[in-house]
Amino acid sequence: MTEIPTSRASAFHVLTGLFALPAGARIGAGPTIAALVLVAIVLSALLAPLYVPYDPLAMNAMARLRPPSEEFLLGTDPYGRDIFSRVMTGGRVSLLIGIGAAAVSVAVGLMIGLVAGFFRTADGVIMRIMDSLMAIPAILLAIALVALNGPSLGSVIVAITVPEVPRVVRLVRSVVLSAREEPYVEAAIALGSSMPKILIQHLMPNTLAPLIVQGTYICASAILIEAILSFLGAGVSTEIPTWGNIMAEGRSYFQIKPGLIFWPGLLLSLCILCINLLGDTARDLLDPRMKKREG
Repeated sequence: MTEIPTSRASAFHVLTGLFALPAGARIGAGPTIAALVLVAIVLSALLAPLYVPYDPLAMNAMARLRPPSEEFLLGTDPYGRDIFSRVMTGGRVSLLIGIGAAAVSVAVGLMIGLVAGFFRTADGVIMRIMDSLMAIPAILLAIALVALNGPSLGSVIVAITVPEVPRVVRLVRSVVLSAREEPYVEAAIALGSSMPKILIQHLMPNTLAPLIVQGTYICASAILIEAILSFLGAGVSTEIPTWGNIMAEGRSYFQIKPGLIFWPGLLLSLCILCINLLGDTARDLLDPRMKKREG
């Protein structure tokens, strides 16, 4: 956890300090390769409209289930659509859902966690609600929310965010419970500082390091849950290509066309693996005590 040297330390100073490597810290080859692979996946998805050879939604009945060739790099699907174009374009939506769900979960969980950790009267009510949400399996809750709101990009992000918020709240609350007993927080209260100032300037900076690590895990989990929802037919509309949708459409043709599942599944696996590996590395760098305990 990042320590605040004085009560005047701002969230900005703490956040910029998080990205400065501790003395003697070394990043191994594994995290470096993971970062390079992840950057390559993200850039290939973002720049997909500039280089994909075909419209990912364009159908061609005369080119159904074509094998890989110079014309179709990875072949075509049952509707004659280019698999390469769909896989590269589908990564944009999958990554957007992952990053969006992680950002919303962290933002909402941070606000609720600060209130729950600092105000004892609100703690009991808030945490009982969070415990109730955590009692429901995340994937079942996500399916129920998507079924209630209908399949859309916003509905999927909300459905993934709701199960993740309680985990962020519990994390922030645990940090605030210990930080609020620090002398500088007690001094700020004694000097009559406003509650928003105490929460934002004195307590929130302590939560940034664990939230960065938690955010990486939420991002990876969100990408996976989106793929599961799409595979089950409860995710984004099938008109929008995502890695999950592409695999869902190819499951009936797996025996004759395994590439329909293999290629989006490969990018999905690599993306989640790289994010988790970078999250573990960030945890070790931001909390050296965790690394010592595991060693």
